[in-house]
Amino acid sequence: MAGRFASGDASNSVRYTAAVVHLTNELLNDFESRIGHRFGDRSCIIRALTHKSFFHETRDASPGDNETFEFLGDAVLGFVIGDALFRRFPALDEGALSKIKAFMVSAPALAAKARLSGMGEMLLLGVGEEKSGGRRKDSLLANVFEAVVAAVYLDGGIEAARDLILRTFSADLERIDARDLLFQDYKTALQEIAQSRGLPLPEYRVVDEYGPDHEKRFVVEVTFDAEISARGEGSSKKEAQQQAAKEALRHCESRLATPSRGE
Repeated sequence: MAGRFASGDASNSVRYTAAVVHLTNELLNDFESRIGHRFGDRSCIIRALTHKSFFHETRDASPGDNETFEFLGDAVLGFVIGDALFRRFPALDEGALSKIKAFMVSAPALAAKARLSGMGEMLLLGVGEEKSGGRRKDSLLANVFEAVVAAVYLDGGIEAARDLILRTFSADLERIDARDLLFQDYKTALQEIAQSRGLPLPEYRVVDEYGPDHEKRFVVEVTFDAEISARGEGSSKKEAQQQAAKEALRHCESRLATPSRGE
């Protein structure tokens, strides 16, 4: 058995050891400063930064990838954000709180937080994932953010994780206006206005898309009431449609607030 795996084991062990040494020096010290947590057990954060592509290439030496950490981090993140929203907006119903939470912990939102902390640069990636631009992919960045939350939780407990999450999302929590439509369904609101006035339903079309496949941006135009058209942009067609509908609603409000010449 030893002879069968000796060569691969040695190669994997050298690569894994080199990667860990790279992380545990200046880079990891700086990273801990950025996220505001010093790890008593650095194996937690190394596991959190290990993508499955790297694990598969160093399987015999690596203790595991970060997929189960993502699962745990998602749960911890959801709990802490849910608790913060519950306490901050006691008058909001479950539906409104759920929409705010879903927006705050969406993949694009978490990817943006990961970028701010430089998590992409810290990832241990396989050769193929590295070549395909894995460090810039929203999906990988969102996942590593959740994994890092789990690592902090496992190393320092729920209060350490809560501190990291609340510091990261403090500005977002401050900006939330419970009266704003940001976390409501703009498309439904616009459709209801059309139906109440006996008008054709709003029509949406993609007018532009740009950016690499892993960071694609879409521009959607909505036409409403023959006289109103608006555009919105987002990382998905659905998000762009919502933003276009939001802009169209603003136009509707302006028209309603402006008296006609005959009045």
